[in-house]
Amino acid sequence: MVLNFSMELSKKNCQACDAKTPPLTPSEVSDFLKELKLTWELDNNRKISAKFVFQDFKTAMKFVNKVAKISEKQGHHPNIKIFYNKVIIELTTHVIGGLSENDFVLASKIELLV
Repeated sequence: MVLNFSMELSKKNCQACDAKTPPLTPSEVSDFLKELKLTWELDNNRKISAKFVFQDFKTAMKFVNKVAKISEKQGHHPNIKIFYNKVIIELTTHVIGGLSENDFVLASKIELLV
């Protein structure tokens, strides 16, 4: 996978990868994190996560449904945890056991929802 920082992440689309695709290096992950607008926590260079807090459960669920729609369109699916009005989104590329550009593309698209 060729990394291209010249285009805004939210304008990109997720690209299929397979088990032969190498996970991003710590340096690449750092560069991609700088491109995100919100604070995403990095876990062992294998996943990123962000917590979103809403006014109530109904608003949180509307957000989750929008995330699901974008994820389906991109073919890249996050882990989603819902706690009443709090939503935690975790992104990793399961097939490679780490982070890929797809995780940051989807993160940037999710950021546009809030």
